[in-house]
Amino acid sequence: MNKQNFIKKGLLGSGIFASTVSSADILKNDIDEIEPLETPDAEAVNYHSDKLENHSVLHKAATRGHANHGWLDSNHTFSFANYHNPERMHFGVLRVLNDDMVAAGRGFGKHPHDNMEIISIPLEGDLQHEDSMGNKAIIRKGDIQVMSAGTGIIHSEYNKNTDQVVKFLQIWVYPNQRNVSPRYDQITLDITQRQNKFQQILSPNPEDEGVWIHQDAWFSMGHFDQDVQVKYNVKQVGNGVYIFVIKGSVIVEGQSLETRDGFGIWDVSEINMKATSADTEILLMDISMVLD
Repeated sequence: MNKQNFIKKGLLGSGIFASTVSSADILKNDIDEIEPLETPDAEAVNYHSDKLENHSVLHKAATRGHANHGWLDSNHTFSFANYHNPERMHFGVLRVLNDDMVAAGRGFGKHPHDNMEIISIPLEGDLQHEDSMGNKAIIRKGDIQVMSAGTGIIHSEYNKNTDQVVKFLQIWVYPNQRNVSPRYDQITLDITQRQNKFQQILSPNPEDEGVWIHQDAWFSMGHFDQDVQVKYNVKQVGNGVYIFVIKGSVIVEGQSLETRDGFGIWDVSEINMKATSADTEILLMDISMVLD
C-alpha cells in the first residue's frame, strides 16, 4: 500500500491539533492533516498465512516510528501520521498502537474521529477527556477508556497536570460494523487481579469483563514475577495475538521480547510465555485477522 492509499484507508479521521489546557486557542501542529476515513477492504486488513515465516511478526521497540513534537513524544508501532512504513500498516484489524507521552498541561485539542474503536490505557499521570457527547472524565493508571467513534465524534485529550507528564497507550481497531451510534465508556480495574495472570480488560461482549467494542477482540493485561510461566488460549479460531511488552522481558513461543517490543503470532490455538525479569508487564491483544 502506498502512502496515498494508506492515508485514504488507514489513518484517517484523526485531524489532530494541539492546545494548552488554559487556552481555548487551537494551535495547528506539524502532524499530517488527514482525510476522512474510507471503508477498508478485507484485502487491506487480512494477513495471508504464508506471507511471513513461522506465522509471526516481530516489531522491536527501536524500530518503531518516532515523532517528537515538543509537547508530544510518540512511538508508533504501526504507520501513523507522518510515519509511513508499508510493512507496518496493521496486524489484522489492529490498526494503531501509539505509545504517547504528553508534556505537562498540554494535549490534543478538539479533533474528529469516525468508524474506529479507540482504546486508551493510561500508564502514568492523569489524562483529561472531553467529547461532543458531553462526557468529561479523567483516566489514570488502572483505568481503561473506550470510544466507538461510529458516525462521528469530536473529542479532546489533555494532560490534566501542570507539573508532570502523562503517558498512555492509544489503540485503534477497525470495527466490524460501520456507522454505529458513537459511545463512550471507561472503567477502573483492580490491578491486583492481574498479578502473575492475565486480567481481561476488553471483549466484544457488553456482559463480559472489561470494556467492550464492535469487534471480535479480547484484550488482557498481566503483571508477572520473574520465571512465572503462563499459557494463553486464543479466544476465537482465526484470531491472531499481538503481545506488547510494557516493561520487563518475556519469552513468547521461543521469541525473546524486551520493553516496548511487539510480537504478533497467528494460526495458533494457544501461546506459552515465560517472564524473564521481575516486574514484567504485558498487554495481550487477541484480535480478528480479517475484516468482515
